[in-house]
Amino acid sequence: MGNKSDILDQGAIVQRDGETYAVTPRIPCGLITDFDLLRRIADVAQRHGAKAIKLTSSQRLAIIGVREQDLDALWSDLGMTPGHAFGLCIRSIKACPGTTYCRMGQQDALGLGLRIERRHVNQPAPNKLKISISGCPMDCAEGHVRDIGLIGNRKGYTLEVGGAVGPSPRLGQVLVEQLSDEQAETMVGRVIDLYREIGIKKRLGKVLDEVGLDAFRQRLG
Repeated sequence: MGNKSDILDQGAIVQRDGETYAVTPRIPCGLITDFDLLRRIADVAQRHGAKAIKLTSSQRLAIIGVREQDLDALWSDLGMTPGHAFGLCIRSIKACPGTTYCRMGQQDALGLGLRIERRHVNQPAPNKLKISISGCPMDCAEGHVRDIGLIGNRKGYTLEVGGAVGPSPRLGQVLVEQLSDEQAETMVGRVIDLYREIGIKKRLGKVLDEVGLDAFRQRLG
């Protein structure tokens, strides 16, 4: 440790006290089936003097209040990689339980989310890019307000683009409907590729404001 790039590589975010950091281990789609992992995270956080573990809105576990000199040892003890919460990249995927666990599920949101996570997360993008997958129209993963949102129903997935939260929240626009799992995964990749190709360093919704949804759809082919 010792310089800013090292700290960023650790996925560490300085906290309100200006002295300690928060880190978020990468847990794909927020799913933990190995309960020993939870114990290890708690034990390591306690060992290195963390102040709290916070469940985040992005289905992460943030370990809060870690001293800079403890970051290397903490990651070594965890044996995990960072789930970056900042930077111009594709963020961790948010997915509901879908048909894997939820009685309301109509599509396998969790399975699809894990595949998209493995393929795309932490890859570079013109701006931060948030993706979510919901297995039914209840949209528990909040796809309506994500850069790319997949919302399941009995006929497949509806793909929305350009949603966002923040000071100027906006709902996504429907790009295509009735996608199978395979088609949805492919289309997400194509949207990401086109976003990079256009190259405007703004959130996807603002890019759509400039190029137009119809033109964007046509360029997808």
